[in-house]
Order: sequence, then structure tokens, then C-alpha cells
Amino acid sequence: MNDALRIATITPDNVDLACQIKVKPEQEDFVAPVAVSLAEAYASPQAAWPRLVYVGDEPAAFVMGGFDPDAAIEFFRCGIWRLNVSARHQRGGLGRFAVEAVLDEARRRGSKRATVMWKTGAAGPEGFYRRMGFELTGQEFAGQVVGAIDLN
Repeated sequence: MNDALRIATITPDNVDLACQIKVKPEQEDFVAPVAVSLAEAYASPQAAWPRLVYVGDEPAAFVMGGFDPDAAIEFFRCGIWRLNVSARHQRGGLGRFAVEAVLDEARRRGSKRATVMWKTGAAGPEGFYRRMGFELTGQEFAGQVVGAIDLN
């Protein structure tokens, strides 16, 4: 099997595979299921950027960026809306690959800053996002903290 990582648009051919991605049970309280994310993407097609990450031919992660430069709330203008890495593929660089794909798309669109929000907790993603370079902004929204990264 080719273990090369690649990112793909969600299509009718892979949407079922995307919905099968499941995080570890202890992480379920920190991220919505992929099906919920895809419903949100369907409801916000002008802003949502949902993608599937493959390891070779196997779907292994889901990421959704959000790009709405006119959003009233600054931290909704550019950022990561969702990241689900399948339980068996965690700790293999897929999360970093997925986040970098969103950040690359943000740069391509001319964004200078990207944000992400997360719930705090022992099994939460804060350490991961902090290692990626996101810094706490001091803001909170809907029970989540806001992190930001400079894209220059």
C-alpha cells in the first residue's frame, strides 16, 4: 500500500467513507461527528471547506476549514472548523497534514491569520493546536477557547 498522504474534496463517491471516520471514544465530547460537520458544510457552502485526508487509498481523517472574510465575528473569518482523525491513525502526522492544508488554503486566499476553537479538557486538542503554533487569544465562544496563528 502507498502510505502517501493526500487531501481530497468530499464527493458523492467518498462521503460515506468520510462519515465512517471515528475519533477515540474519550475524544467524542471534543469534536462533532463528520456527518454533523458535513451538514454544517451543506448549510454554509460559501464558507465551508470540507476535505478528506487519505493514507494511500484509505480515508483516515476529516478536516473542515471555514473562509468567510465578511463574517461579523473576526475569528469566524478564516480558520479550522473541524478536525477528526480516525482513532487508528492518530499520532501519525495526519492532524498536522490536515491543519497545514487548511492553512495553505488560507494563504492562497490571502488570509494573514487563522483561528481554531476547542473545548478544554484532558482528552481535548489544546496541546496539539498549541504545538502547531496556535496561541490563545483570550477569547471564548460557546464554551470554547479561541486560538490564532499568524500566516505570514
